[in-house]
Amino acid sequence: MTTLSAQHKYVNPMRWYITVAVMLVTIIEILDMTIVNVALPNMMGSLGANTEQITWVLTSYIVSAAIVMLLTGFLVARLGQKRLLIINIIGFLLCSIFCGLSTNLNEIVIFRTLQGVFGASLAPLSQLILSNTFSVEERGKAMAIWGMGIMVAPVLGPTLGGYITEVLNWRWIFYINIPVCLIALWLTLRYIPETERSFAKIDWTGLLLMAVGVGGLQIFLDQGNQYDWFQSHYIIGLFLVFALSLGFFIVRGIYLAQKNIIDLHLFKDRNFATATLMMSIFSIGMFGTLALQPLFMENILGYSTSKAGLIMAPRGITSALAMMAVIPLLRFVDARKIVAGGVLLSALGSYLMSHFNADVDAATMITAGAIQGFGIGLFFVPLSTMAFLHLKPVKAAEATGLFNFGRSLGSSIGVSILSTLLTRETQVNWNRLGAHINLYNPNLNLWLHHTGFSLPDPHTLPVLAQTLSLQASTVAFTDCFHSAMLFYLAMLPLLILMRPRQKISRPH
Repeated sequence: MTTLSAQHKYVNPMRWYITVAVMLVTIIEILDMTIVNVALPNMMGSLGANTEQITWVLTSYIVSAAIVMLLTGFLVARLGQKRLLIINIIGFLLCSIFCGLSTNLNEIVIFRTLQGVFGASLAPLSQLILSNTFSVEERGKAMAIWGMGIMVAPVLGPTLGGYITEVLNWRWIFYINIPVCLIALWLTLRYIPETERSFAKIDWTGLLLMAVGVGGLQIFLDQGNQYDWFQSHYIIGLFLVFALSLGFFIVRGIYLAQKNIIDLHLFKDRNFATATLMMSIFSIGMFGTLALQPLFMENILGYSTSKAGLIMAPRGITSALAMMAVIPLLRFVDARKIVAGGVLLSALGSYLMSHFNADVDAATMITAGAIQGFGIGLFFVPLSTMAFLHLKPVKAAEATGLFNFGRSLGSSIGVSILSTLLTRETQVNWNRLGAHINLYNPNLNLWLHHTGFSLPDPHTLPVLAQTLSLQASTVAFTDCFHSAMLFYLAMLPLLILMRPRQKISRPH
């Protein structure tokens, strides 16, 4: 077994086999966060769950993954990168099998929780292994490859999930993990080197505070809209629990850094702190949009799940192309300018989406998505590289966990905020537009004339109500896309805080 110290990095002749191994597990883990969404209606009948209960299939995974993701650095130090990856792959594989075999809600929630535990470290661990494997000169390429898995997988999730559910059944969205995990496991055993291990004392108090705080925060974000936020005592209780726990954890971490389970002093590095914050804000807009656009196409335009997925696919393609194109640019162009270009293109894509209507065609949606995807690709690689520009290599494992947690937290916030906005704006628009339906509005008489309906006709009111609901929802969706654009633009001033570099291709 080859041992790789945290301080020494070399060019591994088997680096492309290693790349395939870590990319497979990264894609399958990110995919599992979105692929399940489209299968929830089908799972309800099989598992005997109602609409409220079935959401725990998603919540359980998100909560457990968020907690363990922050522990990536600690787990790498205790177990070594290869041993940890093997444990995670085997655990994720077994949990996927048991999720597919589940016969009731309790079973699948337990196995989804465990799946999140084993899957949490896969993305940050993959980033760390690629960084350790590639030379300094090739590290931009490594981050581009890793970024493709992180950014393309969420786009493919609804497409693949919808297709599998329609052609086979929902259980196969878990079974498809089996061959991927087996291939990744074989490659890991054969090619990935081990790192040195250390056995620092476990900070049980910090671990408990972090688990309660992060778990409470994720449940708060996931279920807040369902319970109407602070109108519910349950949500208020969750807020108090996570706020107090995280508050104490942060204060304790600042003043007792040598004992804390996570080194919060990493955020003293301006580049790392700013990049993590920007990744969180960017994820709000990106993942919020990815969650709502399929709903827009299915609920407003009447598209099937598979068709909606195909229309979203070009976003992933252009994102991958941009990530590869940005590698040579980093040698000649200030990375901050490339990031700014990515933010502006992502905002432009959301701006175009904010002008969708109930008659929008597929070409228009593909164009907006492709522009946004290209912006995502330009944004991700230089930001990921700059984040670790001034950090010591020994802190890389812990930093990748925190950086990826920022992405995960941003995605939860984005889905939560935009889902809440969609719900409330639909009701506001219903009331606002409905106020114009009266006998004194000449447009109503014009509509009646063109459609052949009349007010005494009993079929008129249901058609009017359906049309009103469609328009109210359409405007709500476009309001959400406009809000995503504002989140993107809000990041631009943060680029001022990023420190210039001598050579962005030499991150550390």
